[in-house]
Amino acid sequence: MTSLNFALRSHPVWALVLALPVILPFSSNSRAEEPVDLDVVNRIRNEAFHRSQVMDLARHLADVIGPRVTGSPAAHEAQRWSLATMAEWGLEGERVPYEFGDGWDWQHCSVHMTSPRPAMLPAMPQGWTPGTDGPVKGSVVRLEAKEEEDLEELRGTLKGKILLIDEPRDVDLEAKRDLQRLDSDELAEQYDFQVPDGKPAEWRTKFKKRYLFRLVLNEFLVEEGALAVVGISSRDGGILRVGRGGSHRSGGARGVPAVGLSSEAYNRLVRLLDDGQEVELEINVKAKFHDNGGMGHNVVAEIPGGKKRDEVVMLGAHLDSYQSGDGATDNGGSCAVVMEAVRILRALDLPLARTVRVGLWTGEEQGLLGSTAYVGQTFASRPAPEVEGAELLSPGMYDKQWPIEYRPAHDRFSVYFNLDNGSGRIRGIYAEGNVAAGAVLESWLKPVHDLGATQVTLNGTTSTDHVPFNDVGLPAFQFIQDPMNYFALTHHSHLDTYDYLVPEDLKRSAAVLASLVYHAANRAEKMPRKPRPVAPPIADPAPSQEGDGAGVSTGASH
Repeated sequence: MTSLNFALRSHPVWALVLALPVILPFSSNSRAEEPVDLDVVNRIRNEAFHRSQVMDLARHLADVIGPRVTGSPAAHEAQRWSLATMAEWGLEGERVPYEFGDGWDWQHCSVHMTSPRPAMLPAMPQGWTPGTDGPVKGSVVRLEAKEEEDLEELRGTLKGKILLIDEPRDVDLEAKRDLQRLDSDELAEQYDFQVPDGKPAEWRTKFKKRYLFRLVLNEFLVEEGALAVVGISSRDGGILRVGRGGSHRSGGARGVPAVGLSSEAYNRLVRLLDDGQEVELEINVKAKFHDNGGMGHNVVAEIPGGKKRDEVVMLGAHLDSYQSGDGATDNGGSCAVVMEAVRILRALDLPLARTVRVGLWTGEEQGLLGSTAYVGQTFASRPAPEVEGAELLSPGMYDKQWPIEYRPAHDRFSVYFNLDNGSGRIRGIYAEGNVAAGAVLESWLKPVHDLGATQVTLNGTTSTDHVPFNDVGLPAFQFIQDPMNYFALTHHSHLDTYDYLVPEDLKRSAAVLASLVYHAANRAEKMPRKPRPVAPPIADPAPSQEGDGAGVSTGASH
């Protein structure tokens, strides 16, 4: 799921708390029951449970290819492999380019404390930061600047220094690491629809300020000749969860070599400094930027439809990952489920009236960049924000821009199903306020209730690749999933490995997804839509204090 430590992320735990069972505002007696082909559901289940390939697919992505940072050689190999694999099943596909910047990956990282005593420190490079060009050694100091104006008094003092840039924190001694499944009470206790309040997310403002300051700091540290930067993992218990320290934009501020330490190791360094000890580190990082002509790529492949082939049903997940682990639960397992779902449809040679299209996105971890670009290229686009520094951040960091420019394919689109919340089984689906679609989805889920997929909620969720579709008025849905140990252990951490994938859950999810896609592809009508998005009203200008009648709009940007 996305982060830049996205949504400081991407997949906030509260999104799962909104997994509400829907009581639709009409009874099943007041509408025609949505048709469900139970014979096909039987065949899908049989294929999914007795001839599954989902774990083989997931294992190749996680173990053989490994972390798939957007624009890296591993990401390119994952795209080549996924296209070749789906081609064997009869899908036609291609890599679709979009503007991104440079790729990046790393091959080696070691951090040793050499004074006041020797110790090896668990560490990981921060994304899109340079290597050290061999081992470097320097004394450690704390950098407590939080604003650009704080930097001036530091000029001339940082040359050859290794800087601790984060605050230490108390280790959580009671952190829950157990597998977590949503029981019926947890799903049922949250019933009320959450009415949007229209207020901007507080984390968005904080994140923009922090990230833009980091880019200023990067340039300052290069000018001052600092040796390296050290940050703290955002998880305890020895877990390395390290984000991005530089910019993926070509020519962006990448700064000096930067690593993240385990919280326990970082805290030790701070205590030693506070005790007046001279602390020295030796750091060796081998990292590389990759010039891809400024482009990222999505994988798009499809099964051509029949009599309604011009209409499209999509399913997808993000193929890119963080640098820390193998990208198994975020989001290789979901990519394997998506691929397995279309494999099932092809293996059973099921008739599909509409074209079924797979999207395996990249740039998700930098702010849904790949899916946003694809939606803009294909269905509808919004203007870029006219804000200083907007090109450095994802579109999701700013208020929605207007007007929307619709393309002909927008009217021929039916629905998009997205999977991106770890390895936990599908427990239901977020209907995003679409009452009519919620009723349809409720019918389609009935034959798979025994697999755990029982809930439909009219609430929505954020921070993953269905959002760009929703933002331009296309029906797009993310699934409710058991949290397992996704946020506690694996999300963006070095523990995101094949070991934390749950085979039974992935097989169940593939069966649910294949069934939904089949019924969407053959439904008499396209998936019901909500009204098209409209720009919020602009507030009436308020008189200035000078009384000249001039005012500043407080409404949305247009």
